[in-house]
Amino acid sequence: MLVRDAMSTVILTLGPAHSLRQAACLMSGRRVGAAVVLDPDHSGIGILTERDILNSIGAGHDPDRESVGAHTTNNVVFCTPEATVQEAAEAMVHGGFRHLIVLEDGGPVGIVSVRDVIRCWVPARRAVPA
Repeated sequence: MLVRDAMSTVILTLGPAHSLRQAACLMSGRRVGAAVVLDPDHSGIGILTERDILNSIGAGHDPDRESVGAHTTNNVVFCTPEATVQEAAEAMVHGGFRHLIVLEDGGPVGIVSVRDVIRCWVPARRAVPA
């Protein structure tokens, strides 16, 4: 199976000036665990995850004063839609992260998560007859 078949195409994009609270509200509202961070002043694509927000709050930072840019991971590992789910899973295990941005033609087209990988490998529950 290919990443194209497993990835979520719902991509939340944020700018580095968003506050962590704004990011958390947007991520919660969209029911996503990661957002792509686009910074027009710097080249490249970053990622902000729910864990980044939790770590900041756990360290005592004020989510209204902390910017997304201060907590963005910029050395991001990417994959393409043509990568296999196995390759994506290996990249996540090797890198110790749970979300992988999917790029095509230089731009983000999706995100694949550990949950997406599990959905591919574990059959959906079947309704139990009454």
